[in-house]
Amino acid sequence: MWRKARIVMAGACAAAGVCVVPPAAVPATAATPEATAVTAKALTAKAGAPASAKRTPASAEKKDEPYCARYKCIALTFDDGPWPYTPALLDTLKKHKAKATFFLLGRKVAYRPELTRRIYEEGHDIGNHTWTHPSLTTLSDGEVLEEVSSTSDIINQTIGKRPDYMRPPNGATNSRVASLMADLGLPQILWTGSTLDWQARDTKVIAQRTLKLAKRNGVILLHDIVPETVKAMPGVLTALEKQHYKFVTLTTLLQGRKLRPGEIYPPRGK
Repeated sequence: MWRKARIVMAGACAAAGVCVVPPAAVPATAATPEATAVTAKALTAKAGAPASAKRTPASAEKKDEPYCARYKCIALTFDDGPWPYTPALLDTLKKHKAKATFFLLGRKVAYRPELTRRIYEEGHDIGNHTWTHPSLTTLSDGEVLEEVSSTSDIINQTIGKRPDYMRPPNGATNSRVASLMADLGLPQILWTGSTLDWQARDTKVIAQRTLKLAKRNGVILLHDIVPETVKAMPGVLTALEKQHYKFVTLTTLLQGRKLRPGEIYPPRGK
């Protein structure tokens, strides 16, 4: 009887051109927990995970880190300029896409304003190195303030920005000088290593010393008034590049940290 009914229905479908055959009855069964979980998982995958569950790609998280947390940085610092040798140094830095920090003397800034502007416009940091390079610990309070404030003034007049840092000549500082620098709002920048290039006056020796002093987040003291230093820099930069160093300004090296006025950085004894 069932077979006959199906034959009749098939004939009717053929005549009409379309037919919907009801499925065979299946006994109703309760959904198992496993089946429910699989179904929910499939629906969630199809709809997409909620925004709160989406994770930031590792590459994006890495880009948010400070530059020197991602790369091996070093800060090369040059004192006592600007000087006639400075343009050659700037050419070398530009060729290697390197940034540096220049601690300038106020009297030389006044004499070479265009060169001072070039240093700033090419992306280097400019710091205060006093007007005449005296040992600040031997001066009166008034003399210290005059040496430093007059230099900040001439730098501001020249580049339109006051320096964020100062370096005491010869690293000569004490609690009194630190207090005076705090009054002027200037942190004191020293170094992790000095090449003593002004004493060596030998290109090969200066290069060797710089490479020996190099370390991650190091602050190296050099002088762009020493011609042998300027001549050593192409080889030094090439050698450090092979060690995967990135040459950065002091500002970049600090990775967003704001130094306190009068504070010494890097801290002595480290």
